[in-house]
Amino acid sequence: MNPFKHLCRLFVYAIVPTLLFSACKKDKDAAAPGKGDYYFKATFNGKEQDFSHTANYQGMFSDDGRLVMIVVGGHTAGTSEGGSVAAPSFDFEIWRTNGNITAGTYDTRDEAEGVMISRYAIQSSGGTILYNTIPDGAYVTVKIDEISNKGIKGTLSGVIINESTGESITVTNGSFNFPYETVINP
Repeated sequence: MNPFKHLCRLFVYAIVPTLLFSACKKDKDAAAPGKGDYYFKATFNGKEQDFSHTANYQGMFSDDGRLVMIVVGGHTAGTSEGGSVAAPSFDFEIWRTNGNITAGTYDTRDEAEGVMISRYAIQSSGGTILYNTIPDGAYVTVKIDEISNKGIKGTLSGVIINESTGESITVTNGSFNFPYETVINP
């Protein structure tokens, strides 16, 4: 197995859930953004999905001010399986420890540039059904139009695959607009 993919898999299963759930705490001092102002949407195999519920954009800046890591993610409204488990979630991360994340295009297939991964998790009473960009043939391309410590805006598309079943989901018409470190709840 490719050591890069092994590292990504470890990160997916161990660290990311902690980051996402800790990101869901709303800053009491921040103004609540309006429903129409911020969004995280995409079409999955032809079905429009809105992941703007408890959505968040976070980043990590280096000591010299470079943006070296971002996480963008959210959930659909409501719950799965009649309220018994959490709603589906979708996210992506970009890591550039020796670089700087700026406006531009990023692709999970471009390992030379750093680490990037995307995940779609469907919760069920039998466990989490996970689609991601780790399997061969899977990818997500993110085009960032605007990014700063104030917010992020852009588009995305790709193909995510369930490692267990090989089933793929085509992601189209993805778009996002977030304030920085403020959870949005439509």
